[in-house]
Amino acid sequence: MKKSLVLILVLLAVVTLSTGVMAQRYVVGTNASFPPFEYVEDGEIVGFDIDLVKEIAELQGFEVEFRDISFDSLIPGLASGSLDIVAAGMTITEARKEVVAFSDPYYSANQSVLVHQDSEEDLTVLFGDNDIGVQTGTTGDTWVREKLMERDILTGDIRNYDSYVFVIRDLANENIDAAVLDKPVAETYSKNNPVKVVAELITGEEYGIAVSKNNSELQKEINEGLAKVIENGTMDELIEKYF
Repeated sequence: MKKSLVLILVLLAVVTLSTGVMAQRYVVGTNASFPPFEYVEDGEIVGFDIDLVKEIAELQGFEVEFRDISFDSLIPGLASGSLDIVAAGMTITEARKEVVAFSDPYYSANQSVLVHQDSEEDLTVLFGDNDIGVQTGTTGDTWVREKLMERDILTGDIRNYDSYVFVIRDLANENIDAAVLDKPVAETYSKNNPVKVVAELITGEEYGIAVSKNNSELQKEINEGLAKVIENGTMDELIEKYF
């Protein structure tokens, strides 16, 4: 009886190996403090980017595992091989394209200026001796440095944070005068915190899914899946769900 059972198990294993192939599994890096694109809800990473990557993975026949790490560690993660994909509301820039490969753009946005809800400041908060909060490594960080600090328009401090959660917390506690972050994210934070959007900076940014610089095969696969998501109407459903 035992010999028969072993024989059956061996035959099943042989059939599985000969007829089925394990799906490729990719590690996806994100920074889950960027609602509605990625955030933590009931202990789970959720959001627009998360659903988008899951849809692409299902259509293309691969599996994904998400990891929540600091934003400025995402690109180094691709370079080191600890990450295969980055989906984190990441703006496609020439500087980033030198070290990673991007998918086709999937979302466009500008930057916004946030202040405390009781503040009487407007766009001019970016001028003079004010302290501005940004998330390290983001385009908001770069914009403030290049457009304001290097031109001596802003003479206060840039306060860098690992997460927008900490930026908003300090703004809510009036430890900084303003924050600069992506418009849809700023609008999301303003709904549940004592902060408000007072200006939009027209930066014309486009978000892309990033992979290792030389992984053209995975880049092509993601682009194919992205095109299907747009064509079959799922992209419109995700936009309706999150925005």
